[in-house]
Amino acid sequence: MYIAIAGNIGSGKTTLTEMLTERYGAKAYYEQSDNPYIGDFYNDMNRWSFNLQMYFLGSRIQQTMDILRSGPVDIFQDRTVYEDAYIFADNLHRMGLMSGRDFDTYMSIFGLITNLVPRPDLLIYLKASVPTLISQIRRRGRAYEMNIDEQYLRRLNDRYDDWIENIYRGEVLVIDKDREDFVADAAVMEKICARLDRKREELETAKK
Repeated sequence: MYIAIAGNIGSGKTTLTEMLTERYGAKAYYEQSDNPYIGDFYNDMNRWSFNLQMYFLGSRIQQTMDILRSGPVDIFQDRTVYEDAYIFADNLHRMGLMSGRDFDTYMSIFGLITNLVPRPDLLIYLKASVPTLISQIRRRGRAYEMNIDEQYLRRLNDRYDDWIENIYRGEVLVIDKDREDFVADAAVMEKICARLDRKREELETAKK
């Protein structure tokens, strides 16, 4: 069972990945928060956007190769390669922070690997308003995130909503983080796990 956790910066993807990985005894793949370009990017997005996104893309390609070699094991992935392209790179291009030439180069490389990327059996989308994102970003206290512009987060939310509603073709479970706190409310976590258990049963039945 391959489950991906999607959502904006500060939505709680890593926390949910950790919780589900422990509960199911699964293997986790996390987004690399130590991207060497990330601090420079938040100080000068126009200069470092392409470098940042290419590093994330390379990291995601490596994860994909590992997933393909992992065999029959449950996998939870913190953010997907689709988000790198359709959310972050696309948003930077729309904002004029990534040139058309760089964006075209990025998307051509992304296009080369999409046929190799297995679609998640279920995508869990953590949908959160900007105030919720800001609150969680401040709580975790990463220095390079402290000055993230609220409008930037709002634009990313718009891209996420468009991707989920109009582009992504897989199965999606939406968790409204403004009202459904899976850390504080055990019932929310049970709701998520009930959906995962049903998905496991569906996959096992399909193999018979």
